[in-house]
Order: sequence, then C-alpha cells, then structure tokens
Amino acid sequence: MNSTLKPAPTGPDASLVRQVVILAGGQASRLRPYTDRVPKALVEVAGRPIFEHQARWLAAEGIEEVVVSCGYLADVLKEYVASHTLPLRVEVVVEDEPLGRGGGLKHAARHLPHPGERWVGLNGDILTRFSLRDLARTHAERSALATVAVTPLKSPYGVVELSSDDRVTRFAEAPVLPHWINAGVYLFEPEVTALLPDLGDHEDTTFPSLAEQDRLTAYRINGYWRGVDNSKDLKAASAEVTAFGWLTTGEAA
Repeated sequence: MNSTLKPAPTGPDASLVRQVVILAGGQASRLRPYTDRVPKALVEVAGRPIFEHQARWLAAEGIEEVVVSCGYLADVLKEYVASHTLPLRVEVVVEDEPLGRGGGLKHAARHLPHPGERWVGLNGDILTRFSLRDLARTHAERSALATVAVTPLKSPYGVVELSSDDRVTRFAEAPVLPHWINAGVYLFEPEVTALLPDLGDHEDTTFPSLAEQDRLTAYRINGYWRGVDNSKDLKAASAEVTAFGWLTTGEAA
C-alpha cells in the first residue's frame, strides 16, 4: 500500500466521501430512439434527466464533486452541465475511444479533485436511493479496499410454483429471487484507481483479484434501485419516481 495515501477514515470521519465518478460512455442502443440526440444520462425519467436525479441524490448524501466519463454525445452532456444549475460541481471528461467500464472509471478517477481520498463509482443508467454514509461506515469498519453495492434480483418473468408431483400451486408475478446482483455503485479506497484496467471491465480483472485478497466486500442496499436499460425500464422508473414524490419533495429514501 502506498504510504503517501490517506488511511481510511475511522470514527466520526468513517462516513466521509465527497467525490464520485459516473460512467456515461455507452451509446445506449437499447434505449433508442430516446438516445438518438442525447446521451443516456440525459434521457428523462418523469421529466427530469437521469443525471439530474443522480446529482440530487448524491448532493443530499454529502457529495461535492462529480467527474463524468462520457463518450457518445459528450458535447451534449457538456452543454447541459454548463447551462444548468446543479447541486454539486461537475466535470465531464471524454473517452476518445471506448475504454470499457473499468477503463472508464480509471480515466475519470484521474481527474478527481481529491486523489488521496476514497471515491464512489456509479453507473450512469441507474436510479437509486440509499445511505452512502452508511455504505462508507460499513466499508471502513471492514477495512475494505473496495465495496460493491448489491440489490436483490427481481425476476423479469412471472414464476409458476409447483408441488413435488408437478401440480401448479401458485403464480407469482416477477418475484424477488434469493440472489443478489451488482447494483452499479462502488466505494473505492484511493489506491484502487491504480488497480483498475486501462482498457476493459473491472469485474473481470480488479474485482476477482481483490476478492482473492479478501479486500472486496458487498453492501446490501436497503432502499430503492432501478436500472434504466430499455424503454420498459424507463416507463417503470417514471411511474415509480412520480409515485415517490421526488419531483416536488427532493430526496427520499
């Protein structure tokens, strides 16, 4: 471990995290035609861009700085950031060529204003609400180098439950399954930046290595989570956000 880096905060500062990298580099072909003219981060959910929903949540959790790694239609995102008042400081950095998720995280992390501090990585196509402070406290207590937030797997299909002799006992519509999936939210100690690939996916490289060293932990989200990957997700997310009242009341858990 590099001795020049700050140790993980403990005690009152254990929940301190103030900078985020957002991955927004993909072309989001599965969300077309919504992404024909804007990047996925600016696709609107209930009348507000995904990015703005994320920015409001992050600011409410104490985040001050955001670096967005963008490729497709990066100029559109830059113009949006320059022309809108946002609750935190935002820098958009461009991937000149596709770097993969791990490469995009590393590229953007090099632009973070506090390189000696831990940072959050966030996929640009998710909506979520949970306590980042609690995530940071748990991460510090475990002395983890990296923590991945996980969320229950919800079946995209209705499930038919059967008895031992194959009689149908019940139909369950899109039930929650007894498995956990990567929620696309990560908390990294600063030295993880150097361990990320320059090109490729961190789940294929960095995460397996950290898991072997027992330095990768999971945090179970106790709150809302929705990936926005296609038009069906977009419709569901818009209905959920409207029902939660985030558009008028700000942030909600």
